Amino acid sequence: MRSKIILMAALVMGIVTTVLFFNYMKKYDAAAAVNETFVSVVAAKQEIKENTKITGAMLQTIQIPANGVHASTIKDLALAEGKVAASDLAAGEVILANHIKDQQAEAQFVSKKVRDGYRAVSLGVNLVQSVSNLIEPEDYVDLVFTETDPDTKKVQSSILLENVRVLAIGRRMVQADATTEYVEYATVTLEVKPEDGVTVINSDEKGPVSLMLHSRVVQEDGGSKP
Repeated sequence: MRSKIILMAALVMGIVTTVLFFNYMKKYDAAAAVNETFVSVVAAKQEIKENTKITGAMLQTIQIPANGVHASTIKDLALAEGKVAASDLAAGEVILANHIKDQQAEAQFVSKKVRDGYRAVSLGVNLVQSVSNLIEPEDYVDLVFTETDPDTKKVQSSILLENVRVLAIGRRMVQADATTEYVEYATVTLEVKPEDGVTVINSDEKGPVSLMLHSRVVQEDGGSKP
């Protein structure tokens, strides 16, 4: 009989000890959660595909525990905005330094500048045809084709294409800055629709194609470009 009483007492004590332990752990976890430090980090607000230029609308800041922050985590929106996605990013994914690339560095690959549905085509130009070599990458130009009638020898010019984006001049694919050394160029690479590319190539074989430069002020004030 006595042994049964001792056994029952041991069981009761065990149950009480377990309850007290769990209550203590719940209070400990709650206190830890209150005292835990959170930091703001940059995350994708939506799905972002590789090689997409990242805009502010694609980003958000979220709070995560400080002890879970990777050393290369981006914490400032300005550091990610305007960059290019180096890989596919899922909505809500925290952005690390290796997830983004500098746009200017990416511009060294002309194939990554060409928009979907377009093609890159190059034209040979002289100083006059290239507006005295004043055309820069990301300018917009009109293409003017000039031909001479073989019978009448009459020279006639007509606009071949309008609002064409310049991808590169010579081998330079980024706009000049104060440190860029001037180098005279003899080719201009343009972004055109595939069917327009054929037209440009055929025209270049028949006669000179000159470029007319658009004003950037008009573009910045709301002029439409393709």
